[in-house]
Amino acid sequence: MASAQASRSGCTLQKVGGTSRQLLRCPGGLSIVAEQGARYSLVDRNRDSRVDGVRLQSKALLLDFAPGSGAGFQVTTPQAIAAVRGTRWAVDVGAGKTSVFVERGQVGVQRPAANAGVVLGPGEGVDVDQGTSALTVKRWPRARVSALMARFGQ
Repeated sequence: MASAQASRSGCTLQKVGGTSRQLLRCPGGLSIVAEQGARYSLVDRNRDSRVDGVRLQSKALLLDFAPGSGAGFQVTTPQAIAAVRGTRWAVDVGAGKTSVFVERGQVGVQRPAANAGVVLGPGEGVDVDQGTSALTVKRWPRARVSALMARFGQ
């Protein structure tokens, strides 16, 4: 992600000390940790010069909002749309699927062409593929959560 895009949106971009991860801090209480090699772009859907979404093409992002902020924010991937309801959550795009995990708060997840989706709470995740079957919310095992969070140095 270009630092010019971050500064145009009022965000600051910095390296996470001693790693190849990036930390993006934006107005409104948003912070994003990008896994090394993550391909993403910031979105300003209503053109008010504030980030209100991210388009994630590959790898993973860890997103955090200050309580009470983040209404209307969403992460769009090839397989899913994850919309925040004030939270801390991770979105991971892999080969043919998107995985969404919520650490705190709630996140709504649906396929781009779907009218219905699921709402994830703390400790829950969902894997979204290109198919049309119903999304299944699961409580993620500690090992899976730990492996994902380790990618962000958490």
